[in-house]
Amino acid sequence: MADHNKPVSGHERIETNNFLMIVLILVAVAVGGLVEIVPLFFQRSTTQAAPGVKPYTALQLAGRDIYIREGCYNCHSQMIRPLRAETLRYGAFSKAGEFVYDHPFQWGSKRTGPDLHRVGGRYSDEWHRIHLTQPRDLVPESNMPAYPWLASATIDPASMEPRMKALRTLGVPYSDADIAGAAEAVKGKTEMEALIAYLQGLGRTTP
Repeated sequence: MADHNKPVSGHERIETNNFLMIVLILVAVAVGGLVEIVPLFFQRSTTQAAPGVKPYTALQLAGRDIYIREGCYNCHSQMIRPLRAETLRYGAFSKAGEFVYDHPFQWGSKRTGPDLHRVGGRYSDEWHRIHLTQPRDLVPESNMPAYPWLASATIDPASMEPRMKALRTLGVPYSDADIAGAAEAVKGKTEMEALIAYLQGLGRTTP
């Protein structure tokens, strides 16, 4: 027969009170998350640019915006994991310091297509042009959509200065000269040229 006069323990009180249980779970998750995440904001390897990493040029930055606009991150990751199978196929594994100037970063996890973090320099500009215009001309089994309109659409020079100023407020070290020359750097350039410039710059800082 149960003893109803027996005092309720603290553990039992928590287990029988749904609201208290939820609150304590949230507190535990929050504390655990802070313990794991906060130190990353103070580690040099995660806050300082890796050797050789530089901010995107105006043309590369325009290409990166096109990459995001067209949803390329939905099928391509930019994060090589430290696994032998990955490094053999894609190259050196990704380091946090390589992404300090990415806002937002394009790590991703979906790989309908290959990882692109080290794609820079692997193919010629002409290869990329053909591949973006009609992927199946180069890779017959590809299910990547074609982007022929990029060859005729041009970059808006006036849009570059505000973009670079916004990134500078986030810590990207663009100089006044970089920003002042951005419009001229993309003048007359097509979206195809910009996207190829972005792709050709990916992963070039690590052998």
